[in-house]
Amino acid sequence: MVLVMEEIFEKLRTLQDVLSQKIKLEQAIQAIPKILVDQEEMVSRLKKTFIEKNQDYEKAKAAEAEYRNLLFEAEHSRENAEKNMDSISTQREYEALDKEIRDASEKEQQYRKELQQQERTLSDLTDQMKQSAALIEQQEQELAERRLLIEAEVAEKKAQMEQLIAQENSVKPGLDEEVVFKFERIIRNKMGKGIVPIKNGVCMGCHMILPIQFANMVRLGEEIVFCPYCSRILYFEESEEGTEFFFDIEDAGSLSDLDDIDEEEYDEDEEEDDKVSIDYDE
Repeated sequence: MVLVMEEIFEKLRTLQDVLSQKIKLEQAIQAIPKILVDQEEMVSRLKKTFIEKNQDYEKAKAAEAEYRNLLFEAEHSRENAEKNMDSISTQREYEALDKEIRDASEKEQQYRKELQQQERTLSDLTDQMKQSAALIEQQEQELAERRLLIEAEVAEKKAQMEQLIAQENSVKPGLDEEVVFKFERIIRNKMGKGIVPIKNGVCMGCHMILPIQFANMVRLGEEIVFCPYCSRILYFEESEEGTEFFFDIEDAGSLSDLDDIDEEEYDEDEEEDDKVSIDYDE
């Protein structure tokens, strides 16, 4: 029976390596598309900015056209008033015409100033739009190239995944399906460690001291035993001194000592691994 259990433990250790690689690969495959998403969002923001600048350009262009027309009208009004100066006959007419010329000249200067401002705005927006268009083109090209690279990377990782699945299927025969199911959940929740040894009555996964009766069950190696604290599968491993003794169950606690443990605190799927460390020098 011990030999059979040793074979089972060896299978579980092999399965642990395969499942750990498989889980890491799954996470890598899931993370890959995020790289594309981030760059696609950046391109989308650049395009949105370009559209906004184009709208500003159209507004500035319309304003520029309006001021150009107003300037033309002011110039035309001033020129007509200046021509009429030769035909005036009274002081009143002169004063009225002079005021018309001055008003037209002021408007002309104002419109010319506004027109120049709009022309500068159009020039700046034109430069910004050219830069934005060039940046968008560059980012889209990089995005297309990266998409090809990522597709190749995903294909490669999926091929690796198929190999791992084949290895997994080759290891599973002979193992209890329920144990395998629970074992995979433990590996996912316990950072890749689902089977660990006990040394000197201590679980090497969570570093908690096990009840003596429980440690003796693991030492016997007649069945699969899960740590009551971290839920990992346990197997016996000789201490550094090379010897380890059975404890007298009558002189120590038993599994019933675990009844006082808060079930919530030590839930098999939620238990944290950072338990109290053991000072082996004591």
